[in-house]
This record gives sequence, C-alpha cells and structure tokens, in this order.
Amino acid sequence: MDKQLSFAAAEYAGKKKTTRKEKFLADMEKIIPWARLLALIEPHYPKGQRGAPPIGLEKMLRIHFLQRWYNLGDEAIEDALYDSQAMRNFTGIDLAHDRVPDETTVLNFRHLLDRHDLCKAIFEEINLMLRERGIQMREGTMVDATIIAAPPSTKNQSGKRSAEMHQTKKGNQWYFGMKAHIGSDPKSRTVHSLATIAANEADIHSAAQVLHGEEKHAHFDAGYTGADKREDIREKAPEAELHIAAKRGKIKALPECDYKRFAQGLERCKAQVRAGVEHAFHIVKNIFSYRKTRYQGLEKNTAHLHILFALANLVIARRPLLPKA
Repeated sequence: MDKQLSFAAAEYAGKKKTTRKEKFLADMEKIIPWARLLALIEPHYPKGQRGAPPIGLEKMLRIHFLQRWYNLGDEAIEDALYDSQAMRNFTGIDLAHDRVPDETTVLNFRHLLDRHDLCKAIFEEINLMLRERGIQMREGTMVDATIIAAPPSTKNQSGKRSAEMHQTKKGNQWYFGMKAHIGSDPKSRTVHSLATIAANEADIHSAAQVLHGEEKHAHFDAGYTGADKREDIREKAPEAELHIAAKRGKIKALPECDYKRFAQGLERCKAQVRAGVEHAFHIVKNIFSYRKTRYQGLEKNTAHLHILFALANLVIARRPLLPKA
C-alpha cells in the first residue's frame, strides 16, 4: 500500500524549480550500481534477530554517501536529513512515517564498513563496473599525490597529535597531515588505485602501489624522480614506458640553445598529459570539500578516501553512464 504524502512533502513536490542538489542526487540515483554494492555489504549487515529491527541497508548506504558528498559528520547528517527535503527524498525517508537514523546508528554503519574493509570493496566494485562499460581503460596510468591536512591541535583525549600524521615542507610552506597517492586512467581520468602514507615520506616509496601492472606507459611528476631505477616499479609494471618530469631547476640551468627549447617543449607535453590526474583531486577537495582529515590514523582516513574517490569516479564518468534520453 502506497504511503500518503505528508503536507511538507506534497508542498515540496509542487515547487517550480529543480535545485542543483536535486539534479545531482537524481543523476547519482541513476548511475550508482545499487544492487552490486548492496550485495557486497548484505552478508555483514545485522539481520535483526535480536533487539530492535535494523534500518534498511540501502537507506543506510544512501545516508553514508550523502555524508561523503557534503562532508558531514555523524551528528551533522542527522540534522541535515531533518532540514533537507531533497536528502530525505534521496534516502526514502518521510518524516510522517519514518524515523531519521540517529548519529549512533550512522556511526555503527561506518564502523561496519571499516571493520570488514568494505570501503575498498566498494571502490573496486565501482571501478569494475566502469571497466565493463568501457570507460576505464588499462593501458596507462597517471600517478600523483596530494597533501591532506590533519588537525594539529592537542586538545583531545590523548593530549597528543595523531601519531601517524607528520609534518612536511612543500615550497616555503609547512604542512601537517598525510599524503594520498592515486593512479588515474589517462583516458577517462578515473582513479583505479589509491595508497596513503604520512606526509613526510617520499612520494617514490608509494609509486608501485598505485600501478595496476598492465600499463604500457606511466606518467610521473618530478617528485618521483628515480622511479625508472626502482625494482618494485619494474616488477609491478615490467612493460610500462615511464615518463618522468624533469626538475624545473635542471631545465632552467641549461644554456639558451635549441636543446633547451626542445626540452621545454617536451616537459610541456608531459605536463599536459599529467594535468588530467588533477581532476579527481579537484572533485574530492573542492566539490566534496574534503581538505582535512576527519578521523584519527591512516586506516580510517584511507577507508574514507576509498569511498570519496569511488564517488568521484562516478562524477567524472557521469555523462557516459547516464541513460540517454
């Protein structure tokens, strides 16, 4: 039996303008492979054999994705669901008949995903779907890293900063936090691999972790100088031709001649190819507003990043994935 719309829902449905949030959520509704993702989580989700019956799995997964898209904490997403009719429509919550999950329920669902390593499984399942649709190819990889800041404050229960986060200097600026390394497909710009390290570790140590091994060519910036001499990279991608950017100071020190102009043109071509890797970072940092770590330790933040880059891949591939009118 269909539920009768509440007065608030009926009034909202009769408005004349569709907001950008509604358009975005409607697109995500169409392109997310809900059945495949729910099948991954269902074996680990409580069956409700004791205690209060659990909230539906799909509803909790939708709430979790809303948290990542809008960078909301457990308490904030509960308030947002009460405030936003668009979010309630996306999750299927009607305040006249349903209750909004409280922050503890949202927290327990996130812990469930972390405990069974389901965030990485969701990331891999979405990438598998993109490969099946012919969007994500396996011929090359663009490798890059970004620094994600962590709270430097010691005003917490332990009275210390996070032990797994460290400080590093980039240019003339000091940062405290972690690094996220990604391997991105040059054609679709979607992310196929992810690795995290402390901010003070050298980029080159994680280069092999973000290669899938089937590359014919791989592109690195100057921070990965020496990658062609590392055995772990050669073992991971033995057939890959490595394109590593030269350090700017080395090119600048060359005398003015035809060779310098040729080298500058070559580096410009390399940079144009590598520029595509910044698209995923732009979505995660600027659109999803993830600029600072939310949790303690690398493990929880790595799980968070797996979900963020999985959802970023869907945003990047939104146009080819949407059903054609």
